Amino acid sequence: MIVNDSRSSSIRDLRDWLLLVALALAQFLVVLDVTIVNVALPSIGAELSFASDAISWVVNAYTLAFGGLLLLGGRLADVIGRRAMFLTGLGLLTAASLGGGLADTAESLVAARVVQGLGAALMSPAALALVLTTFPEGRGRATALGVWTSLGALGGTAGVALGGVLIEQLGWRWVFFVNVPIAVLIVPFVLGLVRESRAPAARGFDAAGAVTATAGATLLVAAAAGTADEAWIAIMFAIAGLVLLGVFVAIELRSRAPLVPLGMLAARPTWVGILSLALNGAAFVGMFFLLAQSLQAERGMSALEAGLAVVPMGLAAIGGAVLAGALVPRIGTRLTAALGATVGAAALGALALAGPASPYSVGVLPAIVAYGLAIPLVGVPSQIAAVHAAPRERVGTASGAANAANQLGAALGVAAAASVSSSFGFAAGFALTAAFAAAVLLLVLAAAPTLGVRSRPQSPRASRVRATARSAAAARPIPEPAVPEEGTPR
Repeated sequence: MIVNDSRSSSIRDLRDWLLLVALALAQFLVVLDVTIVNVALPSIGAELSFASDAISWVVNAYTLAFGGLLLLGGRLADVIGRRAMFLTGLGLLTAASLGGGLADTAESLVAARVVQGLGAALMSPAALALVLTTFPEGRGRATALGVWTSLGALGGTAGVALGGVLIEQLGWRWVFFVNVPIAVLIVPFVLGLVRESRAPAARGFDAAGAVTATAGATLLVAAAAGTADEAWIAIMFAIAGLVLLGVFVAIELRSRAPLVPLGMLAARPTWVGILSLALNGAAFVGMFFLLAQSLQAERGMSALEAGLAVVPMGLAAIGGAVLAGALVPRIGTRLTAALGATVGAAALGALALAGPASPYSVGVLPAIVAYGLAIPLVGVPSQIAAVHAAPRERVGTASGAANAANQLGAALGVAAAASVSSSFGFAAGFALTAAFAAAVLLLVLAAAPTLGVRSRPQSPRASRVRATARSAAAARPIPEPAVPEEGTPR
């Protein structure tokens, strides 16, 4: 009997870990689709006749749909069912990937990217919920979240290298087609190993809030992407976007099941952390968008060479994640974020000053390695600050709001960087991303001392906040470490 029980337990453990690999692979796809298209943009723009100031929508269509609908996706998973939402999201992402690979016009490709983002917004929170319900509290869950986070982070770094290889060998359409066999591999594991689950008390969802927030953010991004010749159109878009965001606030105040309980944002560490993540996303993804193109347009690299040239930044970010994990317990979140923002702004400023005639090893490599180190030095403490003041039942919501802000900030950063570089050149675009990083520094310093959070050993909330921050970090294209234990504000 004991032998049979032991065998049953071993089989159950094997099933759980097979499921984890499948779910983490899905998260790998979500993050991969943020970065893999960047090195393909010159080829896509040439074949589908994108205007130079419109090519950013290949990136933004995905990040806007993903970030804008992420909270709604999590709510739908709780209400309708996590397995159902995961499979629905995976199906949408796969179909849209096939459509993107077959696109023959700029409009059809952007539409496919929107549907990809919708699929990711449905799939990612459902997958995370399935991980959390499969693995109980304790070492098993911590290990599972480590696997989840690591594969998600790997997707960001692998995207540029894999994109370069695919473009060089098979053409740009394969940066979309590659999703299809991976998705087909995931499906049987989920069908065979997952039982449907829902949140016990979940009722209703705020669809109106999700629509107005996403539409408002889209209009603001469209305004940021405008050119000087179309200033009046950009102004109209900006006004309409702000009006819709005002409607979103009104809806949230009246909703019985709001996407974001606005009272939660009243705590200064929460809103400063969320805003810092938005600015960090704007700087990082805006820089990434420019770098992948400038290496090809100004330095004559092939797509493969450009993809490999960016890999050192991803490796440096892993080191930065470890460094952030060591610094936060010692100097607190405020000083860690300030250090990261300072290094990041300096590195991006160096990229702006490096002319195309300077060798890659002198003008680009040191700057992107320094910036890779800086990314998690801002991201980790900002994530901790964002969830620190949230009550226990709202930690997931706070983390989700921070993740959504990071994605929407990324969309704004890409739009603004594309607009500026189209009018004034890549150097001006890099200077703008440096300004985003500098804005993080000013924000963090202005928030002193209320942003400061130090780790304290054996904090009763530490494991919960650590798990939440790890989980939210996995949805971003920025490698994050295990989030350190946190205690009380300094």
